[in-house]
Amino acid sequence: MLANFELNQPELICVIVNLGLGSKVLKKAKQHNISGGTIFLGKGTVNSKILDYLCLSDVRKEIVLMVSDKETVRTALRKLSEEFKFKKPNHGIAFTTSICGLVGTRSCKCDKMKDERGEENTMYNAITVIVEKGKAEEVIDAATKAGAKGGTIINARGSGIHETSKVFAMEIEPEKEIVLIISKRDKTGDIISSIKEELDIEKPGNGIVFVQNINEVYGLYE
Repeated sequence: MLANFELNQPELICVIVNLGLGSKVLKKAKQHNISGGTIFLGKGTVNSKILDYLCLSDVRKEIVLMVSDKETVRTALRKLSEEFKFKKPNHGIAFTTSICGLVGTRSCKCDKMKDERGEENTMYNAITVIVEKGKAEEVIDAATKAGAKGGTIINARGSGIHETSKVFAMEIEPEKEIVLIISKRDKTGDIISSIKEELDIEKPGNGIVFVQNINEVYGLYE
């Protein structure tokens, strides 16, 4: 079990499953030395012509985030894939990304990490887009035009100098939507360009986009 030590090579596991399975994923992960995690509610959305790619339709999803060291993550992810049958259509998606800092968890910590993999080994990227509520479908549409196969929408809230409005002289934090898109590396640039153009992302307050390299992925279908 992980307990109060420093991670030299921390990785994030992201698992996307149907509603009700998130807690089961956490329970199984704990059996494979993952100390805990966080579950978010989301919605899967994908063009019907490519349903078999991400195996996501317009249904409620649970997104599970977990952190541990590289070796533990690799072993746990392989076991989770076997137990939840991610290789079968519509059984879920799981992937890992590297992280360079970890604060706020009692079980482990990390101040920095050396990247030993190299970008040349990356086949997929995770594109994360944060926009105002109601704009997520526009993000999906823009990404699909550029070759994306769909994505997952997560409800959230945001606060920032460009992100507050006033109702009866009171500042209100508008609800946000987070769109997670898994893309082949050679399509990432086109997808981001399409999102930037369609939603005018570079204008202050219109949204944020960031990209992460994916180390391992289960549950994607060509």
